[in-house]
Amino acid sequence: MTKPLLELRNLRKNYGALIVTDDVSLSVPEGEVHAIIGPNGAGKTTLIHQISGLAPSGSGQVLFDGQDITGLRLHERARRGLARSFQITSVLPGFSALENVALAVQARSGSSYRLFGNAAREPDLNGPAMECLNLVGLGSRSHVLAGLLSHGEKRQLELAIALATEPKLLLLDEPLAGTGHEESRRVVEVLRRLRSRTTILLIEHDMEAVFSLADRISVLVYGRLIATGTPEQIRHNPEVRAAYLGEEEMA
Repeated sequence: MTKPLLELRNLRKNYGALIVTDDVSLSVPEGEVHAIIGPNGAGKTTLIHQISGLAPSGSGQVLFDGQDITGLRLHERARRGLARSFQITSVLPGFSALENVALAVQARSGSSYRLFGNAAREPDLNGPAMECLNLVGLGSRSHVLAGLLSHGEKRQLELAIALATEPKLLLLDEPLAGTGHEESRRVVEVLRRLRSRTTILLIEHDMEAVFSLADRISVLVYGRLIATGTPEQIRHNPEVRAAYLGEEEMA
């Protein structure tokens, strides 16, 4: 196994008496697609918040690329190469797909960008932005307002925005949430293309997608990791099957 890009050491988060994540330790090597699955309320999104810096941990450490980033805020972690998407789409509906991604390129590069100017006049931003849009399959939709894109296309646009920051690790919180069958298929194909470019840690309820994409899977139940392994190991783990009984189809 290659060196760990992300290490979680005994992470814990509680809200009063409610323990949401409990002594979570996990290692994600560079180049891996790692999925975190678990029943509703297992603490998956909270764990992603802790990794990204959106929510501070009560105890434990987050190490990224060999450095302890536990005390860093979200934007500081982003500058080091952590990018994330959310369960709910977060794009600027009044701007084109190209402008949405160009803003992310600008944030990364620090170059000037006139929000209400002609985007075509900013080749240093829009060249890289178009590359990201082409990568996620939205090149032909670059000048469509983000608010007019379908839900699945907005998910693809979010991935392009994240890619524009040139992440070392992409944190994805239910990238298939709310997508139909055809839209889901397109997003899965995009994720397959991205696996050669960046390490991916994702939360997802679509088990078919998880088992087809992930190199390894970790299972979170009531805030604790009960298993980590290959898709086949997880599929046949009795404890995992018991945790999903009546809720998820593992076979």
